[in-house]
Amino acid sequence: MAPPKMQASRPLRYGFLLLPNASMADFAIASEVLTCANQLAENRCFECLSLSLDGQPVALLGGQRLPVELPLSHAPRLDALFVLSSDTHCEVNTDEISRAVNQSGNDKLLVAAIGCGSYWLARAGLLTGFRATIHWQEIGRLSEDYPEVIVSSNLFEIDRNRASCAGGAATLDFMISLVSSHLGGEFAARLSERFSMERIRPGNERQRIPLATRIGGSQPKLTEAVSLMEANIEEPLSTDDIAFYVGVSRRQLERLFKQYLNTVPSKYYLELRLNRARQLLQQTSKSIVQIGLACGFSSGPHFSSTYRNHFNITPREERAQHANQHSEHSL
Repeated sequence: MAPPKMQASRPLRYGFLLLPNASMADFAIASEVLTCANQLAENRCFECLSLSLDGQPVALLGGQRLPVELPLSHAPRLDALFVLSSDTHCEVNTDEISRAVNQSGNDKLLVAAIGCGSYWLARAGLLTGFRATIHWQEIGRLSEDYPEVIVSSNLFEIDRNRASCAGGAATLDFMISLVSSHLGGEFAARLSERFSMERIRPGNERQRIPLATRIGGSQPKLTEAVSLMEANIEEPLSTDDIAFYVGVSRRQLERLFKQYLNTVPSKYYLELRLNRARQLLQQTSKSIVQIGLACGFSSGPHFSSTYRNHFNITPREERAQHANQHSEHSL
């Protein structure tokens, strides 16, 4: 189920529940997107309301105390409730959250989480059977503590009337996506220009989890090799070149990739280039040939056949499919 559509008679009222150690940056980004949307539309399309569990100022990440407008229990009828948190270890009365949602009287209420907010929604029993994401540092904990939640490492998830976002820069993509669902893709594109965004990242794009975090910090040669690959997409380096630049033999490099990433350098490199091509197909108007060349493929046919073999879809079909999905989402 998509978020509730724009009502012509009144603005959509979005409540932001700030939990202890919430990020001021996440709150500022989310509310600023809605403020700018109102300005761009020259209409009061969205209304923001700051909330805390008890109505008292909230101690944010870094120690700043932020006054709020109302306690959650006194909030008026909302179209969306956003739960903001950067901490999964603080004391939170999640019964208050579940009670407010269950007693809202709005079966179309969008309940969303930003940063680590999905951990608290899961504890409140509000994410059972839903897809959800969380900041990459807490993915393991959310999965382990709440196996009934379908946890992803995506930038954001919108699953029926539940949504979640990894926080940080992803908050901007997430909020603009919500605005797009109400005011259309063309409006969202204009809004993104206000924030000097190169592109609006889709929710199914994965969070950039540092390689050192995934494999541990004890393999600097492997981390350096992957960084070289990421910096040389248009003109790919050979495996021998990469081994030379990081100061290991080819055999040593292949052993590192096999042991820690369960693949070989050439395959890992190819997948990096193909994933980059997929982003360009979905997010730019460059021609397929231009994208293929930008991702290190010698010709259009070579790019198309390699892309089809990996994704089971041609670049042209990928672009058309994404355009159709975007058009339907904007209706």
